[in-house]
Amino acid sequence: MKITPQCVVSLTWTLKDTLGEILDELDEPVEFLLGGDDLLAKIEAQLQGLEAGAELELQLEPEDAFGDFDDRKLFLEPRAAFPAELEEGMVFEGLPPGCNPDAPRDQVYFVSEIYPEHVVLDANHPLAGIALRLQLTVHAVREAYVEEIGQGTLGTGFFRLGGGHSGDAVPVNGDGQTLH
Repeated sequence: MKITPQCVVSLTWTLKDTLGEILDELDEPVEFLLGGDDLLAKIEAQLQGLEAGAELELQLEPEDAFGDFDDRKLFLEPRAAFPAELEEGMVFEGLPPGCNPDAPRDQVYFVSEIYPEHVVLDANHPLAGIALRLQLTVHAVREAYVEEIGQGTLGTGFFRLGGGHSGDAVPVNGDGQTLH
């Protein structure tokens, strides 16, 4: 079966920056929904018409991937608003009370720096501003189920929160924000 605009593909890949540093590697095939939210548009476009066994190398400029780095997405927040166990690299979904009221509340933030009185939060994707090289292999192609199409994802999105930031969620406060 050839890859179509709305199907499921099973992929492995190696993702590198332009200096050749490996940023992510999928050694075992993982399924992604094309025509949904799982893959970047440029990757989906380049996969069209390929079949299982195909190999592809892509150069992804920031505008094709996670956008340019935006200084306006950096926020300096009071250290007292965060839990004591806060560490650089932790990920938030939402903000605790006491933070900048102008900062978007439904955003994912990465803790980039911690000072005695302040915390620097970064709402940029961890790969924003970086040109990427992607080597991928198509292992299988199948039709998407109606339920998968309705959900718009298989839940395995391409760097949804970025590489290396995983773990159990820790409550930040009672308002539903979580810290990873």
